[in-house]
Amino acid sequence: MGSTTVNGGISFWYAQTGVPPRREPLPGDGSADVCVVGGGYTGLWTAYYLKKAVPFLRITVLEAEFCGYGASGRNGGWLYNGIAGRDRYAGLHGREAAADLQRAMNETVDEVVRVCAEEAIDADIVKGGVLEVAYSPAQLARLRAFHEAEVAFGEKDRVLLSARETAGRIRVARALGGSWTPHGARIHPAKLVRGLADAVEALGVTVHESTPVTEIRPKHVLTPHGTVRAPYVLRCTEGFTAGIKGSKRAWLPMNSSMIATEPLPAEVWEEIGWEGRETLGDMAHAYMYAQRTADDRIALGGRGIPYRFGSRTDNDGRTQDRTVEALREILVRFFPSTASAAIDHAWSGVLGVPRDWCASVDLDRATGLGWAGGYVGSGVATANLAARTLRDLVQQDSGQGGRTELTALPWVGHRVRRWEPEPLRWLGVHGLYAAYRAADRQELAGRADTAPLARVADRISGRH
Repeated sequence: MGSTTVNGGISFWYAQTGVPPRREPLPGDGSADVCVVGGGYTGLWTAYYLKKAVPFLRITVLEAEFCGYGASGRNGGWLYNGIAGRDRYAGLHGREAAADLQRAMNETVDEVVRVCAEEAIDADIVKGGVLEVAYSPAQLARLRAFHEAEVAFGEKDRVLLSARETAGRIRVARALGGSWTPHGARIHPAKLVRGLADAVEALGVTVHESTPVTEIRPKHVLTPHGTVRAPYVLRCTEGFTAGIKGSKRAWLPMNSSMIATEPLPAEVWEEIGWEGRETLGDMAHAYMYAQRTADDRIALGGRGIPYRFGSRTDNDGRTQDRTVEALREILVRFFPSTASAAIDHAWSGVLGVPRDWCASVDLDRATGLGWAGGYVGSGVATANLAARTLRDLVQQDSGQGGRTELTALPWVGHRVRRWEPEPLRWLGVHGLYAAYRAADRQELAGRADTAPLARVADRISGRH
């Protein structure tokens, strides 16, 4: 890691915008019609849509740090149509139900863009789509299968690209082919979450920061500052869910790390291309994700150290030096012209992973407890769809609305078993990602099909 690299400090995105001043914590016991726990994308979108639908609702959002402290302010800036668990939902509920979920996700990308325009949220949005590339024969086989599956789920505007056509978008070294969808946009994560928090507050929602929630009970939310009583309590805590009493094994906080280069000169961009500002990913088992930022950097991420013992989370985004070096190696392998570029920032954060890798939304009508999450790294757009679904579920339960297309989606009401206790959880996750990395190395060395190690890891993990 370079001596000038900033490591941590929440994220590069906050290095650009500055960490926002904190809103006042909860002043004591209180009440609301709806209490939202978590001030990230899911919680803020939920408050936004509920307040727009029913303006007289008293809505309180409680955030342990500041809005966007977690994954919402640290992610790769992929506003795209991917959703965790679609294939499993097809198996459980039928292909048409899963296709409905995919169509809703496709539309969600445009919904976020629409609201940002309506609320004057400048989040550096460019709808350049998503480009997935393959740079080994095994990856190319997976890419073609992936492309066919997406088309089969209704994505008729997806395009399969040859090596030459892929290079016409982004010149990734050794790329053998690509798959592009228009259902994706580059965003600046912190600008989006800060703008959304301001929009929610302007609507009349009460937002309390520096207010960690220690326990959620039916109609009660407990914090060190007091208790909020509300008929509906909606948990929107994603990777930080394990910190709430009784939720230690609900969703695993998976770690993901990122780097951002210095602004790259024009001659480097002439070599790379990337004029469409597509978000970029690959077909590796331990995959990468990247974007070209508004100020002409490359921000690139990957798994790093996947999990901390006991479901612990990071310290303000600091990541390991060896993870930074591994991400830099990926950067230079993809784009050799960046070999001399400085890495200005490195950071990490956690995302929520259910035991079956399926995102879900639910509201328990008997207790008024609701939740959404388990996005497995695809949460920027999925959080918006989940929030609109929570809105409809609350309105349906309270008699202000009925069943909707969103409440009928197959991820609603999905339940999953808890993660294994420690040390099995730590050993399992680290073993799985060691297998994925070994499989990637075998495939880079020339293996023509998917390495058996990866297939075994997929079966054990429940990813597929």
